[in-house]
Amino acid sequence: MKNINWHDDNDIYGRMLLLTDNFIFTGLRNAVDNYNADLTDALTWGQLKSKRWLISTLEELDLDLGTVFLCAGWYAVLAGMMFESNLKFDKIRSFDIDESCARISDTVNRKYVTDSWKFKASTLDIHKITYPATYTTKKFSGEEQTLTDYPDTLINTSCEHIKNFDSWYKKIPQGILCIFQSNNYFEIEDHINCSDSLESFSTIIPMNNVLYEGELELSKYTRYMRIGYK
Repeated sequence: MKNINWHDDNDIYGRMLLLTDNFIFTGLRNAVDNYNADLTDALTWGQLKSKRWLISTLEELDLDLGTVFLCAGWYAVLAGMMFESNLKFDKIRSFDIDESCARISDTVNRKYVTDSWKFKASTLDIHKITYPATYTTKKFSGEEQTLTDYPDTLINTSCEHIKNFDSWYKKIPQGILCIFQSNNYFEIEDHINCSDSLESFSTIIPMNNVLYEGELELSKYTRYMRIGYK
């Protein structure tokens, strides 16, 4: 275990790193220190339970996810959890329209950014993703670099936030593994695409081969998930 120079006893991330030696707590702490990241919403029980549910289900399905596109990836906490899981995949590319997210996401997952870019976050409106996707990303130095990737798996755990969802979904090529979550938490202003049931959620993401669908009851809302090949 490396020496820790964090002296604030309220530093939950530093204490969890000492207890677990898990890289993600280093990333979370550095994101707060260097970018003043507010991780409160990203680390709520509802968010974490929903992500753990997704990972546990995929572990049971025992799929090779290949290249993963994390759409509307936010701070990419899910990516960090995936790297610590038993899931099989090659690399993760996280996209979010909010330009503040990429640096924080790369910091949270720094261990895998520095490992041949097994993880990389970029600022991109997911409506503008083409297949294959050619896009511009930034190194930590600020230097721009163009990448081209084609996803084997596409994950979106924020479907309730996506405007014009139908048009975005229609652009996804046939045969890609899709892992989507939404909820019935209509009270949040930014939730402009909520579903009131698993059935209604299923209608907006038609799939040729459904591997799993279910719901998770949480304290404030119900989370819906659907996994399958488009």
